[in-house]
Amino acid sequence: MDEASGVLIEKPNLHLRGMNRNTVIIDGTKAGTSACSGRKQDQTFTKDGMNGVVAFKVDGVSVENLTACNYLTGTSGGEGNEIWWNGGDGSGKIGMGRYWGDYITATSTYSNGFANPRGEYGIFVSNARGPGIIDHSYASNMGDAAYYIGACPDCNAILRRAHGQFSALGFSGTNAGGHLIIERNEFDHNAIGAAPDSQNNDDAPSPNSGRCPNPNEISAAGTNSCSIWRYNFFHDNNNPNVPGLGTGGLAGAAPVGTGIALAGIEYHTLYKNRFENNGSWGVLVTDLPDQEDPPADVPSQNCNGGISVLPTGTSAIGPLYSGGALCYFQAFGNDVRGNTFVNDGFYKNPGNADIADLGLPHNPGNCFSGNTDPAGLTAYPPAALLQSDLYACNRPNGGDVTLTLLQANCATRGLLFPCPDTPLTHYPPSTHVTLRMSPRQPTMPDPCKGVPANPWCPRNGSTSYGVTGTVATVAGAAWIVLGAALVRRRPLERRY
Repeated sequence: MDEASGVLIEKPNLHLRGMNRNTVIIDGTKAGTSACSGRKQDQTFTKDGMNGVVAFKVDGVSVENLTACNYLTGTSGGEGNEIWWNGGDGSGKIGMGRYWGDYITATSTYSNGFANPRGEYGIFVSNARGPGIIDHSYASNMGDAAYYIGACPDCNAILRRAHGQFSALGFSGTNAGGHLIIERNEFDHNAIGAAPDSQNNDDAPSPNSGRCPNPNEISAAGTNSCSIWRYNFFHDNNNPNVPGLGTGGLAGAAPVGTGIALAGIEYHTLYKNRFENNGSWGVLVTDLPDQEDPPADVPSQNCNGGISVLPTGTSAIGPLYSGGALCYFQAFGNDVRGNTFVNDGFYKNPGNADIADLGLPHNPGNCFSGNTDPAGLTAYPPAALLQSDLYACNRPNGGDVTLTLLQANCATRGLLFPCPDTPLTHYPPSTHVTLRMSPRQPTMPDPCKGVPANPWCPRNGSTSYGVTGTVATVAGAAWIVLGAALVRRRPLERRY
């Protein structure tokens, strides 16, 4: 891997642990500046961008109890990833197995307005087969996503007790499916809380399908859906002033005011989540017309799982789109049940609601049941219809395409066509980026537990040691223990 990184790990089974999550900081700002400084003059700007902690194509790497900040994209984009398990990003292949992260923070306090340089991804996993677990984490201020798990048809991953804020997307998962559990997380004050999607790009292979790889497997959802979203809290995702918004790409076109958008994905299950104060929609189920072209060196990706639409618009979906060639991914087989909604859709444009289904007819369609709102559930199609037998699982159905399509397009600031300027298409405009400092986060209760003897933990398991010093390598480099010293970026700060 050639890109500059604060810490680059290329050896398997290496464990990187800080002694204090809030004071052990892998920091992309210049040496001699304050930790995670937001001042422009303190940043390290490069043409190609930088990354913070990167585990590259190696199994068994853990990152624990530390903060990474201010590793920025290049002047024209690229990189800007704070903590990254990279199994071969852009290759269309799986190149990494097990991984885990615990008590980690990823943030950026600088952004060049909405444009580059900026932080791009906070906690990032790509092209990994797992098993992987990210637990007790916080990520914020990202121009794409605070969290990303993607490019894994069977991810075998768990994201739990995460908190994603002040980003274009709280969570993104392109072409991520199979065994994937997203549980007990909080996503708030983003443009959109979460946006799992299918794309015709180098995060191959598409589509994003939550079906269990074994057709006879019954998951915790009680079905053959192994991609499960449960016990999450999506609230107050109405923020138009996050990095990256309006600068191109699907993240730049995030539909402001949305709790979660299931965008061109299949067989995901949402149950027992809470959606509150999202101005456009709590849950938006939508097809995704993707205008990307996959790179030539990813031959497996050629609108796999989607519908190729020619520029002439001659396919079944031609009337909805008048641009160039695209790959149209339908959303179907998704199960939205037993969720609670409070004060969603308060922008009150036609089509804004607790739940909206924007999908074209499909067999099977999407299914909705047992969802509640103390003020009365609102939905498009209407709630009484949406939770009727017509929208039961494994039934053919379709959504309210015409009205909701217009509103979804306007919420994305005209992703497909210019939004008409009317009182019925009002969404909050972007004015200026506002970044928030990361609050102090709970640190690992006993960072010496399980660690071989080292300068900070001379008695294994004790919690009585200081947290100052530099890097200690112990047990044949199996453990890297960091005291509370800032690790500043040089051309390459640490390589293992």
